[in-house]
Amino acid sequence: MAIFKCKMCGGTVEFEQGAGVGVCDSCGTKQTLPRLEDERRANLYDRANHFRRANEFDKAAAIYEQILNEDGSDAEAYWSLVLCRYGIEYVEDPATHKRVPTVNRAQFTSILADEDYKAALQHADGAQKELYQKEAQAIDTIQKGILAISSKEEPFDVFICYKETDAAGRRTQDSVLANDLYYQLTQEGLKVFFARITLEDKLGSAYEPYIFAALHSAKVMVVLGTKPEYFNAVWVKNEWSRYLALVKESGGKRMLIPAYRDMDPYDLPDEFSYLQAQDMSKLGFMQDLIRGIKKILSLNGSEASPAPVKAVSGGVDAEVEPLLKRAFLFLEEGNWKDGDAYCERVLDRDPECARAYIGKLMAELQVRKEEEISSKKQALESENYRKAVRFATGALQDDLVNLPKQIRYQNILEILEKSRTESDFQSCAKSLDTIPGYKDADKLKEQCLQKAQWAHNEKIRSDIILYESNCSSCYSCISGLEKAIEEAKTISEWENMGVLICLAEEALSKAKEGLKRQKEKEEKIRRKKIKIGIGILLAAILAAAVFAISAGIGVAQRTAELESLLKVKKSEIKPGSIVSLGSWSKDGEEKQGLKWLVLDVQDGRVLLLSQAIVAEMKWKEVYDGQWLNGEFYTAAFDDEMKQIIILNADERVFLLSQQTVQHYLTKEERANGQCWWLYGDLFSAYVVEEDGNIELLDDYWSGWNGGLREMSGGVRPAIWINIK
Repeated sequence: MAIFKCKMCGGTVEFEQGAGVGVCDSCGTKQTLPRLEDERRANLYDRANHFRRANEFDKAAAIYEQILNEDGSDAEAYWSLVLCRYGIEYVEDPATHKRVPTVNRAQFTSILADEDYKAALQHADGAQKELYQKEAQAIDTIQKGILAISSKEEPFDVFICYKETDAAGRRTQDSVLANDLYYQLTQEGLKVFFARITLEDKLGSAYEPYIFAALHSAKVMVVLGTKPEYFNAVWVKNEWSRYLALVKESGGKRMLIPAYRDMDPYDLPDEFSYLQAQDMSKLGFMQDLIRGIKKILSLNGSEASPAPVKAVSGGVDAEVEPLLKRAFLFLEEGNWKDGDAYCERVLDRDPECARAYIGKLMAELQVRKEEEISSKKQALESENYRKAVRFATGALQDDLVNLPKQIRYQNILEILEKSRTESDFQSCAKSLDTIPGYKDADKLKEQCLQKAQWAHNEKIRSDIILYESNCSSCYSCISGLEKAIEEAKTISEWENMGVLICLAEEALSKAKEGLKRQKEKEEKIRRKKIKIGIGILLAAILAAAVFAISAGIGVAQRTAELESLLKVKKSEIKPGSIVSLGSWSKDGEEKQGLKWLVLDVQDGRVLLLSQAIVAEMKWKEVYDGQWLNGEFYTAAFDDEMKQIIILNADERVFLLSQQTVQHYLTKEERANGQCWWLYGDLFSAYVVEEDGNIELLDDYWSGWNGGLREMSGGVRPAIWINIK
């Protein structure tokens, strides 16, 4: 039996050699089969079908074309080209669990009239031909429905193509930039297709009819992005590649404009190499883009409602444009003197040229790119800035007027990135209050307040865990634990706080009982000493002296054993020193001795942290300490070593908390070249990044839907040892 991967779900299709149809053992779909005359042909089909199932139709089509170049009578290759042309994706019907086609690349031409479809029928055997005709009829019915809906849609002037969310489901910066562009263009009276808003009332419906209508009516497409991979994302590329085909057919009546930011223009898709790309970070970008779009629309007789004509004072005319280009080239190279001089030459010809004043401002601030102006607070005090605002018009003037807000906004973002505590987030929220309505400041403020509350709750949780742990080994933190419990009760409904409160109250009760017994014991000893006679006391002192001599020998011997075990003199064990204890085999390599960094020494108790990462593990595998106190503890230490490792809150090996790491190690000392885990629970954890920064990874904030548990990081165990 030969084996072929299902073209609908990727399952296995078993069939007799030479058969034209087969059935998938996973989805149960009866389907047509290609000619698999050799392993190379089978590999080509597997690769092409993989791309098609991933909706990368252009990549798949190129491979099917290659197959047809080698064998022009392969019916399945012709049919597969049809599937790519119409963007056919097979999805599972929730009612019947059968795979049904959906159309992602609608065409005006019926599939029944498609030349490749006709070729597939011509070269198919009887069983194949029957299936091709049945599928084609179903696709044709779907397409007619798409065309019927799209015909009722109003035409668009501009189509904005961008990536809405990243791999973690979070909104991208591209989406924010596209949102700004949408509002700017609509204020100019243009009809704009922007998926986030245009498709907002189409939830629950197929989007293809509306995308199809917009692609075929829009005279301009703006493809914007901040990362190369966003430009090449499957559905983004699906839109712009379809539009590029329309541009080629239009005879110059349509135009695609790539717009990029925070990336090298040479990283744009190769298909854009002959197009004039626009840098979104450039001051005046919006003004130039709108002017260009309006020009294209006017040349093509668009009926879009034009915005009121504004005065052009301060605009750039043909005479000074070359001088300005030279000026900005000098500035880009860091040649401030010549850049400023050429801006002066422009002003000699046009004293109200706003762009020339921007160039002079850049020379004054010594910045190479216009977007860097927003990082310079002193820009607002410059006379060049004030004149640029005075003579600018339209979108350029808006950009300049909003520069104070942009500077403040950028400063807040930088502070927010470093914020960790409740007061940090509260401060950022208060600062955002000073720029209401600017970009996403209002939404960001709400997020800051939520994070402030989260940080408040997390501090309470950390305190109760810390004091509960300390009370398990001593009685010095009873008052701290009592206070932590009271604070925790104010947020008892938050996450697993109820469980922590119960554990802490149990630890508090045991600590109080232990303290009570200790005091009673001390009182008995005190009373007994009072009753001892001087003679007995002297005898006891004499006996103790004799014992001390013999015990001293034992202590000396034990100290020597300890120093041999840790490979360092006991007197040299202090914070910052390195001791050796145990051995471990990382990633199946030969066992190596474990070295530990001394963090603290307290009355014979020493806190140690593994100097190196001992393993790379997913968070769900390490968070509960079972691996640390099971496989690692058993394999790393022999019986003699285990005698000096102290039990700490029911664990002998544990992960350090965020507070402990920040207390003992500086950022530079934390940097290990790899990320490594700190204490947390199943749904949230702190991680030390490669540069030593500490970040919180939390499913609630990241929206990762469980992604934290699957993340990998380094493990640096910690232990307490007894050197008395």
